[in-house]
Amino acid sequence: MLEALQLPFMQRALLAGLLVGALASYLGVLVVQRRLSFLGDGLAHAAFAGVALGLLLQQDPLWVAIPFAVGVSLLITWVREKSSLGDDTAIGIFFAVSVALGVLFMSLRQGFAPDAVAYLFGSILTVTSTDLGLMGLIVLGVVLLAPLWRYWAYATFDRELALADRLPVIRHDYLLSALIALVVVVSVKVVGIVLIAAFVVIPAATARLLSQTFAAMTLVSVLIGTLSVLPGLAAAYLFDLPAGSAIVLIQALLFVLALLLRR
Repeated sequence: MLEALQLPFMQRALLAGLLVGALASYLGVLVVQRRLSFLGDGLAHAAFAGVALGLLLQQDPLWVAIPFAVGVSLLITWVREKSSLGDDTAIGIFFAVSVALGVLFMSLRQGFAPDAVAYLFGSILTVTSTDLGLMGLIVLGVVLLAPLWRYWAYATFDRELALADRLPVIRHDYLLSALIALVVVVSVKVVGIVLIAAFVVIPAATARLLSQTFAAMTLVSVLIGTLSVLPGLAAAYLFDLPAGSAIVLIQALLFVLALLLRR
């Protein structure tokens, strides 16, 4: 494994996994605590529709999927805010529409699309320097927005009181939805559209079992999200497994251990 890490593509894969693991687990605590775990699935399928549209237009799928998924995330938030529909219902509507659009776009494309398979199931070893640059920009954006974390946490635990304190809760909801969509899209090359929801939810759920405060839950979630990448890559390299699946299974194992420890 040490010899493998000397290869440039393995170094890019490790760095991509660490960046995405940190991003997904950091925002995942807000997703889990707000009971929006289904949102990860909905945005993953919005990313699928965007990737399919990019392949149809013969453009870089990632750059088409980003505005598509962000637009869907903002529409989901708008429907949740403007209607009496539940969160799961609003997400489920756009989930179904995104899948239908993705299938439609794929059917219009002529011939076999191996790129689509890579995005569906992840292809961390094909991460490019451009992908890493995009991930780095999103990490920088999240770091710059870190002062807002306390307001997000406040609204997560008591939304009505946050509104009564005249905090811009609705504006923050739109911002968080857009950030989650960005993280989901840049993560599809690492773990794939099929598994990205687990990548967002499992570290945060594990951290919730082990933490007494929301700040501690955030820190533990980020640690789990990042520290699970190296053993996942090692297992993928040694046993010839899909890297995304290996990383998620490592996270699932940590969840089981935390559950047993909690009991």
